[in-house]
Amino acid sequence: MTKRAKNTICLWYDGDAEEAARFYAETFPDSSIDAVHLAPGDYPSGAQGDVLTVEFTVMGIPCLGLNGGPTFKHSEAFSFQVATCDQEETDRYWNAIINNGGEASACGWCRDKWGLSWQITPAVLMEAIADPDPAAAKRAFEAMMTMGKIDIAAIEAARRPV
Repeated sequence: MTKRAKNTICLWYDGDAEEAARFYAETFPDSSIDAVHLAPGDYPSGAQGDVLTVEFTVMGIPCLGLNGGPTFKHSEAFSFQVATCDQEETDRYWNAIINNGGEASACGWCRDKWGLSWQITPAVLMEAIADPDPAAAKRAFEAMMTMGKIDIAAIEAARRPV
């Protein structure tokens, strides 16, 4: 018997939890589909035998996708923040989400085609906005505020003394 996580993130989908989980498992390391459960009976947004829940892992975080129907939508109030180590990794995740029906937002945020928000955040950005030199942190922060996808070279340039 597999030990269940004490705390699992439950994400609401409108019938496409399995599709979303497959995309996450194919896109992010340490991600997988762990189980697919069919509804044992009819329910408000589906029928017996439909995929009701999908247990999956995103970058080591246990999640449960619930096919609950169209009632609730994702919002920026919840997002996954993905720390990246370089521009190549930043571009890879950002482009995977955007090119799969997602949309760009501001300051490293984007939304996948299911409405779930992602922050694709280079470690360089977090270091820059926490710089002990308040002027350097402010310059990096102001540079970030003009970006969609984070440009690491531009953040590093903004951080340097003028």
